Amino acid sequence: MTVTESAASRAAQILSRPTTINGLTVANRIAMAPMTRMFSPGGVPGDDVVSYYSRRAAAGVGLVVTEGTYVGHDSAGQSSRVPRFHGEEQLAGWAKVAEAVHAAGGAIVPQLWHIGMVREQGQPPFADAPAVGPSGLRIGADEPTGKAMTQRDLDDVIGAFAEAAADAERIGFDGVEIHGAHGYLVDQFLWEGTNRRTDAYGGDPVARTRFGAEIVAAVREKVSPEFPVIFRYSQWKQEAYDARLAETPEELEAILTPLAAAGVDAFHASTRRYWIPEFDGSDLNLAGWTKKLTGKPTITVGSVGLDGDFIKAFAGQGSEVKGIDDLLDRLERDEFDMVAVGRALLQDPEWAAKVLGDRFDELKPYDAASLKTLS
Repeated sequence: MTVTESAASRAAQILSRPTTINGLTVANRIAMAPMTRMFSPGGVPGDDVVSYYSRRAAAGVGLVVTEGTYVGHDSAGQSSRVPRFHGEEQLAGWAKVAEAVHAAGGAIVPQLWHIGMVREQGQPPFADAPAVGPSGLRIGADEPTGKAMTQRDLDDVIGAFAEAAADAERIGFDGVEIHGAHGYLVDQFLWEGTNRRTDAYGGDPVARTRFGAEIVAAVREKVSPEFPVIFRYSQWKQEAYDARLAETPEELEAILTPLAAAGVDAFHASTRRYWIPEFDGSDLNLAGWTKKLTGKPTITVGSVGLDGDFIKAFAGQGSEVKGIDDLLDRLERDEFDMVAVGRALLQDPEWAAKVLGDRFDELKPYDAASLKTLS
């Protein structure tokens, strides 16, 4: 699709506006979306990871959100090549990443992650650790295959998120993002399909929000008041793309309000296609509704700059370049505050520079082969 001249002439003006999340001023409206890469043996990000993120900051990405990083809980992950945000060597590697991104002119936050019941038993980095979740249920399962978390388990995980956030501030990051989306642990509590608890952490939507809100509150207590706390959430799940936390704006408000009250400074509303309206009767997408309901800054995401769905990308399908006229219209209306770019930035480290420099004709279509490299 050819990008119109009107989009090219407007892009730099609209996307180059600074924006603020708590005490952080981001130079522009472009964020790098978190994307799992698995290039950190032993959970340690090396020089190639440093270069990967700093290249994108140098090319004009205002805010880098790192790939998901495991918090310090044995059941948090299932790969020895996904980076961890605990341990002396791992944190030293991340400190180099933050330093390089700052030197390139960008801001950076780590995405703090626990996968919960997505974990397969016997997988590294801690093979003996059980899969844990609100009810021990995997998405789509009727019978538990893992451990329903005890209060001790909940407290340990909450503490792990809080400790990771404190470490992030200590080693020079600009904020943190809590991963509460896509069917991972925090989202497993939010969604009734995986949360069958009958205690204070289960039941109605507000009760299902309690675990996430307690993580946010614990993080908020461990970091400086001006240190940004971002919360990423989604309706869809990795294995249930039609799943929904909320069918109406009122239901969504009931979920988001406790999280905002606990200390969320901005919401990262994950959708597969950012241009799809979230509820009938309005053109607002999920980020737009989130901002309207909470008053907090929001980040939108979902197939930005490309014409193909990202799920198909993981099956080896590419995508062609798509115009961003609609995205610019929505930003100009202040429907949301930032846009996170995923596959387009994975394919082309210079994507932001090309868009901000009105070089749309130089944008590259997405090739799934880029998943196999750290360019």
